[in-house]
Amino acid sequence: MLQRFLLLFQQNPSVTYTKLLHFLHKLNKPPVKMYLVEDKGGAIALMLASLLFLGTWPAVLTMLERRGRLPQHTYLDYSITNLLAAVLIALTFGQLGDSKPGKPNFFTQLAQDNLPSVLFAMAGGIVLSLGNLATQYAWAYVGLSVTEIISSSMCVVIGTTMNYFLDDKINRAEILFPGVGCFLVAACLGSVVHSSNAADNKKKLAASATNYKINSYEENGSNVANGDLENGPGSSQKVGKAKAGTAEYLIQLEKQRSIKVFGKNMFLGLVIVFFAGVCFSLFSPAFNLATNDQWHTLKDGVPHLVVYTAFFYFSISCFVIGIGLNLWFLYHPVLGLEKSSFGAYLKDWNGRQWAMLAGFLCGFGNGFQFMGGQAAGYAAADAVQALPLVSTFWGVVLFGEYRKSSKRTYILLFSMLSMFVAAVAVLMASAGHRKS
Repeated sequence: MLQRFLLLFQQNPSVTYTKLLHFLHKLNKPPVKMYLVEDKGGAIALMLASLLFLGTWPAVLTMLERRGRLPQHTYLDYSITNLLAAVLIALTFGQLGDSKPGKPNFFTQLAQDNLPSVLFAMAGGIVLSLGNLATQYAWAYVGLSVTEIISSSMCVVIGTTMNYFLDDKINRAEILFPGVGCFLVAACLGSVVHSSNAADNKKKLAASATNYKINSYEENGSNVANGDLENGPGSSQKVGKAKAGTAEYLIQLEKQRSIKVFGKNMFLGLVIVFFAGVCFSLFSPAFNLATNDQWHTLKDGVPHLVVYTAFFYFSISCFVIGIGLNLWFLYHPVLGLEKSSFGAYLKDWNGRQWAMLAGFLCGFGNGFQFMGGQAAGYAAADAVQALPLVSTFWGVVLFGEYRKSSKRTYILLFSMLSMFVAAVAVLMASAGHRKS
């Protein structure tokens, strides 16, 4: 372009000074920049979108388990699209614009010497995958609502405190830590709600004419082994839909679902939930270290991992752990599940589209959380742990949780949700702004 302009200038010396300035302006036009969220408003918008996605995908997987699909099959499908979401984010947001010395794009950063940060990102993916895998079993024992509230509250209490100090205290401590305290109270209330609801269900079953005799219930014409709660497609005799919250509903659900819980120790569910909570507490601080290198593990001159690149490595390890463990669980199932095989998984298309949708929702939800955290602080971004509010909505609407429970359970449930709402509001109010 410059040679062409000089040729025109030689042919027409009367070219105006204005045209020359216009040419120089076009020549110096800044290149397209990589899209990074840097303002507080954009960060909060991403957190809200993340909240919706991360609160919905557990409900999808719970629905499949209640319909009888093996969790191993579901998690394998989920893992594929969860990784695909990270790849799409990296190839769009992460590759948009020219690479800069301090902010290289995705492909440029893949070739850089940033192994320590990559390992932090992958460690975060490992613990998140273990936590997600654990909650898939906890949902059956404890219920969707209580599982999400206890694990999310633990994530905030432990993980948010770690992120506060890793982020050089950019969040307002006088607001942040009262919010953390509210989450702790919500977690304790969640345990009490679970115990109260379990006692309610036990009374319902004891008072029922079936008196736990599930086999005799089958003889009365209820065969829901391979269908929805109303009528299994293989049923020889159709039955009416049991009302949510009744003993009959609980019995139908037990026969339908893949994870059997009757006669099992409900304490096992709480143990699984607390294990998941510890895992969830560690993934965000690990990702924080991967993108900001607070421990100065990178060599001088090597730029920090951009959030999109870190999320790619994070999702790679998440994928490897999820695929590896669930392939093992196909042949060595836990908690009394049926044994399966890889061939059976490939043939199982019942609900596969829902499992893949859950993977996309979780993948984009995590990505948006990290994008918001990089802008406003990862401690404030943990506000997306309000996802149990969304999960509780789906649990009540779709699965009839807490229907026909005692007054005590309802009061505890309302108290738990109220404390959670207060905690989320306080945590989001503590959002700061990262200087660099």
